[in-house]
Amino acid sequence: MPEAPAARIVVVDDEAPLMTALCHTLAEQGYETVGFTSGIAALEALQKSRYDLLLTDLMMPEMNGIGLLRAALEIDPLLVGIVITGEGAIATAVEAMKAGALDYILKPFKLSIILPVLARALAVRRLRLENAELERRVQARTTELEAANQELEAFSYSVSHDLRAPLRAMDGFTSILLTSYASQMPHEAQQLLKKVRNSAHHLGHLVDDLLRLSRLGRQPLAKRLISISSLVHLVLEELEEQQESCSVEVHVGALPDCQGDPALLKQVFVNLLSNAFKFTRQKEKPVIDVGSQSQGGEVVYFVRDNGAGFDMQYAQRLFGVFQRFHRAEEFEGTGVGLSIVHRIIQRHGGRIWAEAEINQGAAFYFTLSEPPATHFIAPPQQAR
Repeated sequence: MPEAPAARIVVVDDEAPLMTALCHTLAEQGYETVGFTSGIAALEALQKSRYDLLLTDLMMPEMNGIGLLRAALEIDPLLVGIVITGEGAIATAVEAMKAGALDYILKPFKLSIILPVLARALAVRRLRLENAELERRVQARTTELEAANQELEAFSYSVSHDLRAPLRAMDGFTSILLTSYASQMPHEAQQLLKKVRNSAHHLGHLVDDLLRLSRLGRQPLAKRLISISSLVHLVLEELEEQQESCSVEVHVGALPDCQGDPALLKQVFVNLLSNAFKFTRQKEKPVIDVGSQSQGGEVVYFVRDNGAGFDMQYAQRLFGVFQRFHRAEEFEGTGVGLSIVHRIIQRHGGRIWAEAEINQGAAFYFTLSEPPATHFIAPPQQAR
């Protein structure tokens, strides 16, 4: 490996013999030194080239050490300054440290004292350079992400605008054909047109879900205290209005309040409860349970049903986009809903997992990052 370049040190002292002696002494220790008797000359050198350390005398006629240090840090904020002072000016050295100096060295010089001070100063210099490089990379990465987000916004607009138009045309024209010209078409042709129209509807839902998923990473969280119990009952009322049959037996248990984004957490329960209604549709006595339990001092919310379930050997794929465990002929859907739920829970700092058995139902559990601010426990609700 190539050796690291020698540390570069600027030495400033209006007493030329002391300055020269210190430069020679440090050069013998492997440092690259340059000396000045004037603070102004030292600043000119700092503007032309990069140095690691600045050793400056405190008391100088043209520009004192504190003024030189402040001006030098404006040129290079990562520069490490060390002041040189006599015994009677330690209080001034402390003032210099408040102005940005890392340490001070007393006159007359002792090599055994100077070298440890320089070693500490160079360690600080390396840390400053590493932090600056890290900040530069973070800023560069942030700029890249902002550009990617702008491209994603443009893509989302294109999807929502350019795809929706032909989908509306497909839906509209097939609807006209089916309503106005059905008597002139064979039954088989009508069935084919219905399939085209259903496919257009499915693609429209898929576009909506993908747009919703793409926006989740950019949508800021608006967290506040939420009554999960009220949220769940609101979602259930909305979903039951959409059901052809309300024969599902729904139990709502204790649901402590939590800190979260109301709109996003509502989407979580909409997706989970919609799935529960959908996958219990073929059950003779469908049952859905919504509640919570305490595990390790944190609240775990759950939505459980006795529906179709799924094979747990595929559970690791459950929250991926377009992952479906049932045929479209059995249960409609786009395979994006659970991905949206997963993303929302992640954005809240929580985690989500599932337990299921084929034809015996499924249960989805999730946590949120912040503990409930107040633990309002809703009384158990009667079966709905």
